[in-house]
Amino acid sequence: MKSIIARFALAPAILALAACGHSPTVPEKQIMSDGLISDIRSSAHQGGNDLLSAGLGLEGLRGGAPAFADPANPTVPELRRRAIYSSWRGIADLGPLGGYGEVYGAVPRVGGREFTAFAQLDGATQPHRVLLQLPDDFDRDKRCLVVSASSGSRGIYGAIAFAGAWGLPRGCAVAYTDKGAGSGYFDVATASGVSLDGARAVRGDAQLEFAPDPDESVSELNQVLVKHAHSGDNPEADWGRHVVQAARFALRALDQALPDQAPFTPDNTRIIAAGVSNGGGAVLRAAEIDEGMFDGVVAIEPNIWAGEGGRALYDYATEAALFAPCALLDRRFDNVSFARINAAHPPAWVTRCQTLQDAGLLSAGDTGALAAESLLRLQANGWTNDLLVGAATTTALDLWRAVSVTYAAAYARTGVAEMPCGFGIAAMDAGNLPHPPTAIEAAAWWSDASGIPPGAGVGIVDTLALAADRSWPGTRCLAQLWSDPDARGSALHVSVQETRASLPREDLPIFIVHGEDDGLIPIAFSSGPYVKWIEANGRRPSFWRVANAQHFDAFLAFPGFGDSHVPLLPHAYAAMDRMWAHVFAQESLPGSASIATTPRGNGPLDADQLGEFPLR
Repeated sequence: MKSIIARFALAPAILALAACGHSPTVPEKQIMSDGLISDIRSSAHQGGNDLLSAGLGLEGLRGGAPAFADPANPTVPELRRRAIYSSWRGIADLGPLGGYGEVYGAVPRVGGREFTAFAQLDGATQPHRVLLQLPDDFDRDKRCLVVSASSGSRGIYGAIAFAGAWGLPRGCAVAYTDKGAGSGYFDVATASGVSLDGARAVRGDAQLEFAPDPDESVSELNQVLVKHAHSGDNPEADWGRHVVQAARFALRALDQALPDQAPFTPDNTRIIAAGVSNGGGAVLRAAEIDEGMFDGVVAIEPNIWAGEGGRALYDYATEAALFAPCALLDRRFDNVSFARINAAHPPAWVTRCQTLQDAGLLSAGDTGALAAESLLRLQANGWTNDLLVGAATTTALDLWRAVSVTYAAAYARTGVAEMPCGFGIAAMDAGNLPHPPTAIEAAAWWSDASGIPPGAGVGIVDTLALAADRSWPGTRCLAQLWSDPDARGSALHVSVQETRASLPREDLPIFIVHGEDDGLIPIAFSSGPYVKWIEANGRRPSFWRVANAQHFDAFLAFPGFGDSHVPLLPHAYAAMDRMWAHVFAQESLPGSASIATTPRGNGPLDADQLGEFPLR
């Protein structure tokens, strides 16, 4: 511990210098109507700073990240542009072979206004962001509003490549919520976080997206505080409330923006809730508490735990973190991207097989036999070979551990105290050692980070990483919180149970789309059991299962990986088209179907490879 403390020994001096000349402390926040704790900030966006791509267009989004003129002090427009760029790049396949803009999708210039505020749910300790994008050509006759939640733990623009790309060019207003997560990281050394406009500010000078109470004792391991992990809330339990609140905020902002058309209400405005991944789970959770707010719900590859059946994300993520590295060494995955390094087994995965044997969790002999045994164990718990093919990227990029570390802290509600299993979060240098973040590093967190470290120069401190298999001790500890809960594990179980779904409103139209090869949110653990359960209780959702589609369209741009898959976004846009036709033209929603597709191969995507369904 002393070495970590020494690295931050200058923090008090830095903080003292930063405090000079501060303006008066901002007033204590008060929750206003619709949960707002700040005024609504409005801004105009035209031409080179438009709503959909901040002026970048498709070619700009395909290029390198837009630069900051002064990297330590980026302007608000620069931060917004790069946040939108990062959100697009994190969701869509914009590679030269992916077909975006040619086979499906488009990034037209959409002028308009943005309205944004901080809001807070009753019972929560920390605020979150809500945002409305209102295009200049808003269709005042149809009065369409799309409400979305960020995918993963991304910032406020985290759903722009789906909800924004579909809704804004159609003349719909689009509302977003970060659902209690986001990239407004807090730097303990300088007591600085992110203000409403995206710029960094010292606690006390402005309302911040996330800031701990000054009297809270922060673990020395947590030198960068991430809202999803460190808020002390369990945001996932409130995803549905976040989406409903974003809808209410949007109606209020529309009243403010278009007073001649006010009031905007659920009775005179068509509202579709739509989201991807965690955002997809969020809109399904909103469907449980909807009392006439929504006209339809579209959930893409949703992270959802059915009221009966299925598995919780934490359950299968910790299982995969333990066993997938060894299982993917089985010979049937020899040709899978990310499962080999220059045709050789990843050394860390070979070590994992031996670790599992040493721990008594596997008993076979050589590496091949251990891999086969690990695979059989995963298969017995619902993992198919196709799912593991999709999970190869998640495993190679160590995303199972990253997800488990962040979610464990949220579920255990450890706040800024020590995270479960001795983990922490800090800025990392080139040698992956904690260091005080520079002004340049911190300035880019809000625009570049995904909300779950590692990334954007922020990484995971693992105090248990001492053995040959460095990630094993901490990973097994995280898994044991679920399988053999002690006092802290019991608290984790309670929080996970709070995320279990209830039935949606009985007459609410629901459309779900999920890739058969999704290796992060497997269809067998999430939307498959969810659909079966709600159908058994009288609901009639439309459910598209898409062959050869996995979780991260953005990963399809990796060399070789996209050859075996198709993107899921075309099917997501098509589902929105069908829901639009149902809501505005009373056309029947399509029945559930398995959509046969053809893997892209090593050439550019062709429309015929996407299967039989209407393209946008």
